Amino acid sequence: MRSVQMELMTSREFLTVGFTTAIVPLGAVASHGDHMPMGTDGFSAHALAVRIAERLERTMVLPANFLGMSGHYHHQPICISLSADTQTRVIRDVVESLHHWGIERVLLLNAHDGIIPSTEIAARDAKIAHPEMSIATIDWWVITNRRLPADTWEVWGGWGHGGEVETSLGLVLFPDLMQMEHAQGQVPKVDPYAKELWLFEELTAHGASGAP
Repeated sequence: MRSVQMELMTSREFLTVGFTTAIVPLGAVASHGDHMPMGTDGFSAHALAVRIAERLERTMVLPANFLGMSGHYHHQPICISLSADTQTRVIRDVVESLHHWGIERVLLLNAHDGIIPSTEIAARDAKIAHPEMSIATIDWWVITNRRLPADTWEVWGGWGHGGEVETSLGLVLFPDLMQMEHAQGQVPKVDPYAKELWLFEELTAHGASGAP
């Protein structure tokens, strides 16, 4: 089967297939505890994107973006962060490039909480500039929990950064990078009715929250 990964294609292969759709995996580089790789978000988004594209026609997957707005995760080594403004510009430029090459359907597949605002701003800007385009955004962990039975997870609804849901995904998608013998997390106390803006050190003493 021909690869759906853009970085593995030649220009001839791109033109031969006639791609109309692209999935853009969005991640970050930050601690996910001592049991998961720092590139977890990029690995997850890309692996999910490839599995989705392989089920569709004329759909390609861009290389994972491993740099995201992650300033709120600076308390554990090592976090490489873009500013929210830079993040927005990067995503907007990517969509603009796809439009230039005739890709009219774009899915921004996000795996990092810090990217959510920038993704929506960039997507709305692109849609206004190119009304003919179909642009959608997905935060994979939200979709996952909506599609699974409510009793799937044991602690805190599975939530957390490097918690039960994300750890489970890592064990499936990149098991060779997981070190479960070092797993530890902390279930934080948060307001269930307000979207509180936090620094990760306020939620957990570890690189992970929830119950990995």
